[in-house]
Amino acid sequence: MQLLNVGFGNLVMADRLVSVVSPDAAPIKRLVQDARDRATLIDASCGRKTKSVLIMDSDHVVLSAVSTETLAARLESENSGADENE
Repeated sequence: MQLLNVGFGNLVMADRLVSVVSPDAAPIKRLVQDARDRATLIDASCGRKTKSVLIMDSDHVVLSAVSTETLAARLESENSGADENE
Protein backbone atom coordinates (compact mmCIF):
# COMPACT_ATOMS: atom_id res chain seq x y z
CA MET A 1 0.00 0.00 0.00
CA GLN A 2 1.52 3.28 -1.15
CA LEU A 3 0.25 6.66 0.01
CA LEU A 4 0.63 9.78 -2.12
CA ASN A 5 0.98 13.14 -0.36
CA VAL A 6 -1.47 15.57 -2.03
CA GLY A 7 -0.49 18.48 0.21
CA PHE A 8 -1.05 19.82 3.72
CA GLY A 9 -0.67 16.39 5.31
CA ASN A 10 -3.39 14.82 3.16
CA LEU A 11 -2.71 11.42 1.64
CA VAL A 12 -4.47 9.24 -0.92
CA MET A 13 -3.85 5.61 -1.79
CA ALA A 14 -1.72 5.59 -4.92
CA ASP A 15 -3.08 2.17 -5.90
CA ARG A 16 -6.61 3.60 -6.16
CA LEU A 17 -5.57 6.57 -8.31
CA VAL A 18 -6.87 6.55 -11.90
CA SER A 19 -5.82 9.98 -13.16
CA VAL A 20 -4.31 13.33 -12.17
CA VAL A 21 -5.57 16.19 -14.34
CA SER A 22 -5.47 19.97 -14.50
CA PRO A 23 -8.63 21.69 -13.23
CA ASP A 24 -8.78 24.27 -16.04
CA ALA A 25 -10.70 22.38 -18.75
CA ALA A 26 -14.49 22.66 -18.91
CA PRO A 27 -15.07 18.87 -18.76
CA ILE A 28 -13.03 18.66 -15.55
CA LYS A 29 -14.98 21.55 -14.05
CA ARG A 30 -18.20 19.65 -14.85
CA LEU A 31 -16.74 16.48 -13.34
CA VAL A 32 -15.91 18.37 -10.13
CA GLN A 33 -19.39 19.89 -9.97
CA ASP A 34 -21.01 16.49 -10.55
CA ALA A 35 -18.88 15.00 -7.76
CA ARG A 36 -19.91 17.87 -5.47
CA ASP A 37 -23.58 17.18 -6.26
CA ARG A 38 -23.13 13.42 -5.59
CA ALA A 39 -21.20 14.13 -2.36
CA THR A 40 -18.12 12.28 -3.65
CA LEU A 41 -15.87 15.35 -3.78
CA ILE A 42 -12.97 15.55 -1.33
CA ASP A 43 -11.41 19.00 -1.06
CA ALA A 44 -7.82 18.52 0.13
CA SER A 45 -6.74 21.99 -1.04
CA CYS A 46 -7.31 23.55 2.40
CA GLY A 47 -8.82 26.69 0.90
CA ARG A 48 -5.99 27.26 -1.55
CA LYS A 49 -6.34 27.45 -5.33
CA THR A 50 -6.94 24.02 -6.86
CA LYS A 51 -4.00 23.08 -9.08
CA SER A 52 -4.83 19.42 -9.72
CA VAL A 53 -7.79 17.08 -9.67
CA LEU A 54 -7.30 13.44 -8.73
CA ILE A 55 -9.81 10.90 -10.00
CA MET A 56 -10.03 7.76 -7.92
CA ASP A 57 -11.33 4.32 -8.90
CA SER A 58 -14.09 4.64 -6.30
CA ASP A 59 -15.63 7.57 -8.26
CA HIS A 60 -14.31 10.01 -5.67
CA VAL A 61 -12.75 13.22 -6.93
CA VAL A 62 -9.99 14.82 -4.85
CA LEU A 63 -8.97 18.48 -5.20
CA SER A 64 -5.36 19.35 -4.43
CA ALA A 65 -3.39 22.59 -4.21
CA VAL A 66 -0.28 20.74 -5.43
CA SER A 67 0.47 20.93 -9.17
CA THR A 68 0.03 17.92 -11.44
CA GLU A 69 3.76 17.91 -12.23
CA THR A 70 4.69 17.76 -8.55
CA LEU A 71 2.23 14.93 -7.92
CA ALA A 72 3.59 13.03 -10.92
CA ALA A 73 7.14 13.44 -9.60
CA ARG A 74 6.08 12.21 -6.15
CA LEU A 75 4.35 9.22 -7.69
CA GLU A 76 7.41 8.42 -9.81
CA SER A 77 9.72 8.59 -6.79
CA GLU A 78 7.40 6.31 -4.81
CA ASN A 79 7.24 3.82 -7.69
CA SER A 80 11.01 3.78 -8.17
CA GLY A 81 11.48 3.29 -4.42
CA ALA A 82 9.01 0.41 -4.40
CA ASP A 83 10.82 -1.26 -7.30
CA GLU A 84 14.09 -1.14 -5.38
CA ASN A 85 12.50 -2.71 -2.29
CA GLU A 86 11.02 -5.70 -4.14
